[in-house]
Amino acid sequence: MIVKDWCMFCGECAGVCPRNLIEVKESTLIFDESECKDCSTCVKVCPITALEKE
Repeated sequence: MIVKDWCMFCGECAGVCPRNLIEVKESTLIFDESECKDCSTCVKVCPITALEKE
């Protein structure tokens, strides 16, 4: 997952991940990409398009 510089770490992506693979810690997003099934729900819900699939 690519997190753009303008990410606000709002947590919207973490809230919609069906597998709970995203965690917001201070000014960082932590992804467990090994378990990700590429549903792209996190990318779609980002209000400022700060996420991008690799």
